[in-house]
Amino acid sequence: PYCRVNNIEKSQQDARDYRGLQLENGLKVLLISDPKTDVSAAALSVQVGHMSDPAQLPGLAHFCEHMLFLGTEKYPHENGYTTYLSQSGGSSNAATYPLMTKYHFHVAPDKLDGALDRFAQFFIAPLFTPSATEREINAVGGSSTRLFRFLRVFVMQVNSEHEKNIPSDLWRIKQVQRHLAKADHAYSKFGSGNKTTLFENPKANNIDVRDELLKFHQKWYSANIMCPSEKVRNTGETLLFTDQLQSLESLDELEGMVLEKFSEIKNKNVEVPDWPRHPYAEERYGQKVKIVPIKDLRSLTISFTTDDLTQFYKSGPDNYLTHLIGHEGKGSILSELRRLGWCNDLMAGHQNTLNGFGFFDIVVDLTQEGLAHVDDIIKIVFQYLNMLRAEGPKKWIFDECVKLNEMRFRFKEKEQPESLVTHAVSSMQIFPLEEVLIAPYMSNEWRPDLITGLLDELVPSKSRVVIVSQSFEKDCDQAEPYYKTKYGLERVPQGTVQTWEKNDLNENLKLAPANSFIPTNFDIAEVPSDAPKHPTIILDTPILRVWHKQDNQFNKPKACMTFDLSNPIAYLDPLNCNLNHMMVMLLKDQLNEYLYDAELASLKLNVSGKTCGIDFTIRGFSDKQVVLLEKLLDHLFDFSIDEKRFDILKEEYVRSLKNFKAEQPYQHSIYYLALLLTENAWANVELLDAMELVTYDRVLNFAKEFFQRLHTECFIFGNVTKQQATDIAGRVNTRLEATNAMKLPILARQMLKKREYKLIAGDSYLFEKDNEYHKSSCAQLYLQCGAQSDRTNIMVNLVSQVISEPCYDCLRTKEQLGYIVFSGVRKVNGANGIRIIVQSAKHPSYVEDRIENFLQTYLQVVEDMPLDEFERHKEALAVKKLEKPKTIFQQFSQFYSEIATQTYHFERDEAEVAILRQISKADFVDYFKKFIAKDGNERRVLSVHIISRQVDPNATAEAEPIEVTNMDRHQTINDIVTFKSCKELYPIALPFLDIKAKGARSKL
Repeated sequence: PYCRVNNIEKSQQDARDYRGLQLENGLKVLLISDPKTDVSAAALSVQVGHMSDPAQLPGLAHFCEHMLFLGTEKYPHENGYTTYLSQSGGSSNAATYPLMTKYHFHVAPDKLDGALDRFAQFFIAPLFTPSATEREINAVGGSSTRLFRFLRVFVMQVNSEHEKNIPSDLWRIKQVQRHLAKADHAYSKFGSGNKTTLFENPKANNIDVRDELLKFHQKWYSANIMCPSEKVRNTGETLLFTDQLQSLESLDELEGMVLEKFSEIKNKNVEVPDWPRHPYAEERYGQKVKIVPIKDLRSLTISFTTDDLTQFYKSGPDNYLTHLIGHEGKGSILSELRRLGWCNDLMAGHQNTLNGFGFFDIVVDLTQEGLAHVDDIIKIVFQYLNMLRAEGPKKWIFDECVKLNEMRFRFKEKEQPESLVTHAVSSMQIFPLEEVLIAPYMSNEWRPDLITGLLDELVPSKSRVVIVSQSFEKDCDQAEPYYKTKYGLERVPQGTVQTWEKNDLNENLKLAPANSFIPTNFDIAEVPSDAPKHPTIILDTPILRVWHKQDNQFNKPKACMTFDLSNPIAYLDPLNCNLNHMMVMLLKDQLNEYLYDAELASLKLNVSGKTCGIDFTIRGFSDKQVVLLEKLLDHLFDFSIDEKRFDILKEEYVRSLKNFKAEQPYQHSIYYLALLLTENAWANVELLDAMELVTYDRVLNFAKEFFQRLHTECFIFGNVTKQQATDIAGRVNTRLEATNAMKLPILARQMLKKREYKLIAGDSYLFEKDNEYHKSSCAQLYLQCGAQSDRTNIMVNLVSQVISEPCYDCLRTKEQLGYIVFSGVRKVNGANGIRIIVQSAKHPSYVEDRIENFLQTYLQVVEDMPLDEFERHKEALAVKKLEKPKTIFQQFSQFYSEIATQTYHFERDEAEVAILRQISKADFVDYFKKFIAKDGNERRVLSVHIISRQVDPNATAEAEPIEVTNMDRHQTINDIVTFKSCKELYPIALPFLDIKAKGARSKL
């Protein structure tokens, strides 16, 4: 009745067991068994997306994805699935793509069976089937009007998601591209949907959306185009609908679950659509599209329509060309454009639309000068393509790419279970089950004819040019209908096209040389039998502290090392903060060409600015890390910059500061809360004002002063012995000893951690800020809960665990306040708190009242909560807390978090879970009443309102008025300085281990 596939190709170091199935109903399944996993996961993909929407109902596939979660015949409760997952240490999500819809979840391993049963029912008997929907609607006092309102509620949920994306330039530009496609081609469809396409237009045209929804589900949700994947605790499973499962159970146990739960999905023998090869009409080629963005962005995209190259995955002609065109080393397009001052970044890539067509896109991030040289930039791109044709496909370049892919697959890191299954279900729709894991890495068949054939498609006559800039405002006389993005069209002059078509070469453009960073030594260093369990200090001086931990868990030839370079001048004032940021930008810019080969070889360098200075992290294969470190140290301690690059990067940084005002309202609310409560933080407007004084000479002088007096703390982890770590530290120490830090080291008290302002019991503050870029507003209610300790940490985590799902269900699903609803913990600078964020079209004062109403109502729910339900919440939280890191870098990050915060509590999760086990329901209710409930005697509130001042030009007289409620219970913050002046600070969290603060000791 079904067939098994046992020969799934996996990485050499992958200890998990895999099995493929094809059920009698056509469902393809991948099972993954992992005896060591502490989380189970499952995903299912249906090979239908918004390109299959009915022409009269744009967004129907997306709407179907939303509606599918609202109960089934077997489990009719509207939020029963999410409640079950929440109380079982899990969560879920879904997404609609042009050709696919994916559903996925993760859960505690012992709860997988129940989660799978609920999950499978979405695809067997969803509640929006005719009889079940009528029954559910009638159960809540239904009628046809009630049903109509019910559907409208969830249309508004989709609309809320769409409105969140309206100010996003990514979505806006993408939709202009679709809008310009042939009107009768599926690529031109509007995939998100909104209230106009899913409610108002159907209503006006007497289209029954519910009937259309049922038809869509009946037509497309067929087992033969589905793939699931599962991973379980002692075994894992994956299904292809597609479905994939990962779990602890054995493969046989997983197989039994799948057969029992997914065999009922009907096979409707659906044929996956073929898509016409040409989504754009001929007149779209040789045309420039100018688009006006919301943010101050400048970009150029050269796009070529190609064949669907999916079938050539074993030879990867697109990967070969992407590797060369997107290269960033000497001789590359990017290198030449940066030399000319026309560009900061360049990306190239190919995307397939299965059974149809593909796009090869080259995207250039333009400087101001580059915007005036678009035609010259395009000429350089075609000169590079001419060079590739003249050189012909090179076997040694292809072999180098093969070698890199083989290395990545051989030493592939263990993925998070949910990430593994969601990636797998996508691959299962494309590749044979045997190759579903290896296929993305197996482009090893040398087919120069395919490379040449694809290169022949990348010619001026087959290109579309898209340019994005706010400077086009006056040139753009058209608007895309759904996002109202302004755009304009113009023909490329024939003379310009002829210039691009010349077969001339550019002497500065060359093939990339061989990659010297590809590792050759994959040996694993022997771990001493007495190796410490946690990081230890192996060197500690007034100028350098070195932590080390040799990995004895992941057994890979990889390592991570981070260096925290501290100097208090870095955050002294807004000017110095900017100088520090510019120093970091210029350093990364200088190293870009050199670092690109390292990154291709999976050796990554990240440099970032911090309030205390800068830090840099090197991670990846351990073989060549010291070579990269030495190069970086040379640049740090002999810092020099190109003045032209300084001017370009300064302008880029100023734009980024200005663009902050167009970020989402919820991001603004998070930002302003941090600004209010952090001991010392410079606001974006302050940084922007200070940029007036940032000059080339000031940055050079700042860098000289910064590197002359440093304290450095480093942590080295992975395939590195103590002796090797000591040698690495010696290289850094040699540089530091040549600076003034030897004579006047940074004092420990100059590097104290930032602290948090303390609200006292009974405090209730409100901070308001206007926003002109979004239709939505945002309310954030922050409840500060005291200083961090093991007990307060786990208590706020438990509050978050208990309220998270019902808060989402109440405020988003039932009250439909907005698409973005979040509740969670805020642990910053030694203080704990709970925050609830809602981004909504409604006024923040009204939204805050609804949040408060939820909390007050939920107090009674907490008091009445059955003991077994409370224990389930505790166990769900314990599962999350005790989930182990899956990769070397995750373990490194967990250790380094304790080092960076100077708490050194390396077994924090275990300690907090031990306390969690002892918390009684009475303890929890008491805490909730004191700190969370509206009249709690320990309650401390800071509310942040981001208020939209955008006027909807399409609003009608019948539009629902914005309800503003009374906020007199709050004290309004009109001046940040006054607010902070009257507040105490929380103490810095004390270290768990008896380790003195880093830096020089005072002689007092």
